Amino acid sequence: MKDMVRRKGMANEFVIASCATSTEEIWGDIGNPVYPPAKAELSKHGISCEGKRAVQLKKNDYANYDLFIGMDSMNIRNMYRILGNDPEGKIRKLMDYTERGGDVADPWYSGKFDVAYRDIFDGCEGLLKSIEEEKLI
Repeated sequence: MKDMVRRKGMANEFVIASCATSTEEIWGDIGNPVYPPAKAELSKHGISCEGKRAVQLKKNDYANYDLFIGMDSMNIRNMYRILGNDPEGKIRKLMDYTERGGDVADPWYSGKFDVAYRDIFDGCEGLLKSIEEEKLI
């Protein structure tokens, strides 16, 4: 998403962050760098994630952001657990911004980071289009 808004010359209109909603995987520990196969897939598309480290979503983040976008149903459930109630309707699922709906394909089990990238790319395109149409920026 950061790359998309940067390419459109809109980077100054967004604050985009990524947070973990769980610490289930050994690699997903807070403070770890981006998982190497994910980093390799992003690199294929000219996207750098150098210096990025995993951070945990916190309850007080709710007041600081307009939207919270989850990749799958488990993320959404965890966001509700961490953030508590969602009185402003800020929690959404990324694939709801595509015609496919559902969850982003999970490369952790399949190893298909290209499929996950495609889902995320399509979802981010749909999300950005929705933001532009709603004149939220």
